[in-house]
Amino acid sequence: MGPYAFAGGTAVVTGAASGIGEALAAQLAGRGSHLVLLDRDAERLEGVAGRIRADHPGLRIATHVADLADDEATARVAATLVAEHPETTLLVNNAGVALGGRFDQVTLEEFEWVMAINVRAVVQLTHALLPVLKTHPGAHVVNVSSVFGIVAPAGQAAYAASKFAVRGFTEALRHELAEDGIGVTVVHPGGVRTRIAESARTGSGVSVAEYEEGRKRFATLLRMPPEDAAAQIVAAIERRRPRLLIGWTAKVPDVLVRLVPGSYWRLIARRAAPAKPTS
Repeated sequence: MGPYAFAGGTAVVTGAASGIGEALAAQLAGRGSHLVLLDRDAERLEGVAGRIRADHPGLRIATHVADLADDEATARVAATLVAEHPETTLLVNNAGVALGGRFDQVTLEEFEWVMAINVRAVVQLTHALLPVLKTHPGAHVVNVSSVFGIVAPAGQAAYAASKFAVRGFTEALRHELAEDGIGVTVVHPGGVRTRIAESARTGSGVSVAEYEEGRKRFATLLRMPPEDAAAQIVAAIERRRPRLLIGWTAKVPDVLVRLVPGSYWRLIARRAAPAKPTS
């Protein structure tokens, strides 16, 4: 399979109103791709689309507002994408949400909210657009997992479950679509500076003190600019890379899981724990 051709293609990008999705949209446009951008935040989404239209007046930029937590809304927007954008050559399932709290601190409704956006929407959109992608030899699919699709920390049962599911789904999809000439990439970002921390929900059973501590520790890891992460994803698409680890916060855990699969978390937790006062 040759390199992916951006110029003249059409890319569908979910979660495009901020973070990695916004940066990806801008960089794909810079490569000559027409864009179909999805997000639930209509105002932010239109701002992103407006800036790209101003910078690239020759490109077609379409927007669709949808809450991917709603299965019926996801099905409707998927049908719209198929009907209105049969020229699609690239699908980037980037939208994602997080939920803090141990499994016994979250409700099943909260757990399902994460699974709906992070897993079911990925499956629904991919399933709907696959027939379209198959009509374009050399098409490509990108599913954004997480470092928590490699390691599963305490307090992230819902998020880790969703991102491990994305990883497994994507790997199977890659093997299935190889004979169709469609490339598939799974992306595992580490500490990328996006809005996922501020938009994350906290389990109903999590105390205020636990929430603040977890939020502060999580925020310290989010250092890489989303533009840097997007550039790596664009390069991986072009080269048809099957798997992309972004940042040392993804690469180091990946190595640890391979070396000590049953005890990696003790090492990571010890390294991440705040230093104790010496006096």
